[in-house]
Amino acid sequence: MAMAFKMATTGMWVTDECKNSFMEMKWKKVHRYIVFKIDERSRLVTVDKVGGPGENYGDLAASLPKDDCRYAVFDFDFVTVDNCRKSKIFFIAWSPAASRIRAKILYATSKDGLRRALDGISYELQATDPTEMGFDVIQDRAK
Repeated sequence: MAMAFKMATTGMWVTDECKNSFMEMKWKKVHRYIVFKIDERSRLVTVDKVGGPGENYGDLAASLPKDDCRYAVFDFDFVTVDNCRKSKIFFIAWSPAASRIRAKILYATSKDGLRRALDGISYELQATDPTEMGFDVIQDRAK
């Protein structure tokens, strides 16, 4: 299967669309965030939603389902105390309490494989409710 990168631990595959969208976000800045999901039938990690450059962290948080797991990457732009513009990419493993046990296990065991396929992630967050991934958490981590 030439179109995907296999995650050895779970037998999941990361599609080229995932890697290409991530590279576009990282280098071309055409996306603010990307939400990924696992299709259990095809055993593929696919792009679920892409946020345009005008969208913000609130839009990402609102796009995550309340009852299912997802992965997301967010490109956080900020200015340091030295007045330098910087950008850090956050990887978020979203696993809400209301999601199925099977989904939680599948996403937990597949996370490292996806993270390896997406080169350039600065920080990782694991969240089970919105307070664990609030904008204040992102700001504190980036400093």
